[in-house]
Amino acid sequence: MTWTEIVLIFLAGIGAGTINTIVGSGTLITFPTLLAFGLPPVTATMSNAVGLVPGNISGTWGYRRELAGQWRRLRWQLPASLLGALLGAWLLLHLPANAFESIVPVLLVLALLLVIFQTRIQRWVRARSEKAGRDHEIISRQRMVLLVSATFLTGIYGGYFAAAQGIMLMGLMGALLPDKLQNLNAAKNVLTLLVNAVSALTYTLVAFDRINWGAAGLIAVGSLIGGFLGAGVGRRLSPVVLRCIIVALGSFAIVRILL
Repeated sequence: MTWTEIVLIFLAGIGAGTINTIVGSGTLITFPTLLAFGLPPVTATMSNAVGLVPGNISGTWGYRRELAGQWRRLRWQLPASLLGALLGAWLLLHLPANAFESIVPVLLVLALLLVIFQTRIQRWVRARSEKAGRDHEIISRQRMVLLVSATFLTGIYGGYFAAAQGIMLMGLMGALLPDKLQNLNAAKNVLTLLVNAVSALTYTLVAFDRINWGAAGLIAVGSLIGGFLGAGVGRRLSPVVLRCIIVALGSFAIVRILL
């Protein structure tokens, strides 16, 4: 790599780590950067997944206070993410590289609609719970099944492609859970960390020689820094501003994928 490529990949890693912690979709910065410098799509995907794990760790650590009270639910979501990530990584190694391209924009549009109408959906769910005489703060078995199933499907997507999986998680959890947006963002960071770590480990064990370790290392250092930066910024954002950022980056993600 030239010095220009080294600097740009490192800066892309910082940007991706920051955005992943605040919202998700940081892959849409690093992945095109690697493609622009001549890496094949599958190699770029695997190198990117390995490089973003340190940023996921620093971002999760930065949001650790918002995780309080969520572990009873996450103990069900984490295994779902684990199994989904394993299946998604297997699909990447065995299916054509463009197999998901046609459905990714549709999934992102759905996720963005869930984010936009999150407060209305939560009010509707609360009203139904109160009408039925149930405590809205207590997650019913039906909602938990939906949540775990959605987490598993998002884990498959994240293990295969990774881009914007955080936005999908935010949309789905926001529609199904009564938690505040910042708390959901903390849970999203934990789940994406697990998915990316499983994917990275799978690629390392199965396709070590197909990973560009120079690019992965630059992204790793950059994303580690970006994760801390993102946590510092994201935790200070109001729900309205955070929701607007999610919608803006999600829309950008759709355009980039379509193009």
